[in-house]
Amino acid sequence: MAEVKKTRGVIGILTGGGDVPGLNPAIRAITIRALREGYQVIGIRRGWAGAINIIRDHEADNSSNYQILSEEVVNKAGRTGGTFIHTSRTRPSHISRENVPEHLRDVYTDEMNDLTPEVLKNLDFLGIDYLIPIGGDDTLSYGVRLYQEGVKVVAIPKTMDNDVPGTDYCIGFSTCVTRTISMTNSLRTSAGSHERFLVLEVFGRYAGFTAMLPTMAGAANRCVIPEYRFNIETLTELLSSDRARNPSKYAVVLVSEGATFEGGEMIFESTSKDAYGHMKLGGIGDLVSAELKELSGRFNNGKPINVINQKLGYLVRCGDPDAIDSVVPMAYGNLALDLILSKIHGRLVVLKNGRYDNVPVEVVTSSKKLVNIEEHYNIERLRPHYRRFEMKPLFIMTSET
Repeated sequence: MAEVKKTRGVIGILTGGGDVPGLNPAIRAITIRALREGYQVIGIRRGWAGAINIIRDHEADNSSNYQILSEEVVNKAGRTGGTFIHTSRTRPSHISRENVPEHLRDVYTDEMNDLTPEVLKNLDFLGIDYLIPIGGDDTLSYGVRLYQEGVKVVAIPKTMDNDVPGTDYCIGFSTCVTRTISMTNSLRTSAGSHERFLVLEVFGRYAGFTAMLPTMAGAANRCVIPEYRFNIETLTELLSSDRARNPSKYAVVLVSEGATFEGGEMIFESTSKDAYGHMKLGGIGDLVSAELKELSGRFNNGKPINVINQKLGYLVRCGDPDAIDSVVPMAYGNLALDLILSKIHGRLVVLKNGRYDNVPVEVVTSSKKLVNIEEHYNIERLRPHYRRFEMKPLFIMTSET
């Protein structure tokens, strides 16, 4: 690949973690603005994986690790979902021996290796002056590490769970909520036709925003979230009452993937962990469905109520962004460029109380963003509170815990 040549400077962009609609619009906004301001833009491919796999030889083929971005390239992708520069859950500070790039295996031989020195050398090799990582708290936590190592980082929050601290909004959340409402409403026809409970498992490992907002909007009767361990008998009784009052004889519950039974633990698909120590969640919807059917006879004159059980999963993160996830990424990208043009770094661009702003990037690792149970969740009714909405942000629940 040809040697990278500096103009006014070089800006690197990468996307890490799960894909969401809105990533490509953010990349497009950054690139177009940066090019017009005289910068060159490099897309680091596959998140932090591309940053560790670069071979520091201008004659080497690094096409799978980075790409020079142009207006033509980003305009084609800018209206689409996903991320055209790809993504991964790689964590350069924790690379197992078998995942060390081949050209580095003579140097890094431990069971677990910190490849941060290689990342720093690779960024220098590319001539990158500013780095813009776009991701959730896992991706951005490593961005904080690089900032502490002297890299000029300006971060953009992205996650369907909307749980990056310091901001009211993360790219992908609106489309997730929109799709959840739409799919729940579509599945109502089957639930009503068969007079069943409808159980939908949605994303949300530690935070329940993706279950709370659709429920608040009327998509479901109840929701159970990671922040509160729920009693399954209480949930069964509430849903049975909801179903009895419904002329079509059905009721709906949204179940966050990280929700747990009272006295229980999170449910995982397997015990294998990703680079950030997370096991893959999955199965709580199946367990809730089985328990609801078994217990429902107590509240339905002895007759069990059948269940429709659906895991929404990737259906809410694929496809094109909605309006908010087209506009906010555009604004976030331009906010990042505003900071760079002012020679400011070590910041996270955010939305706070309806206004665009920026905060220290260290907020990503110094706090947690969870649903405020006391303020927003009724633990007796297992659903969001409906209280005063005056002066609340667009999506009601702020980043304050």
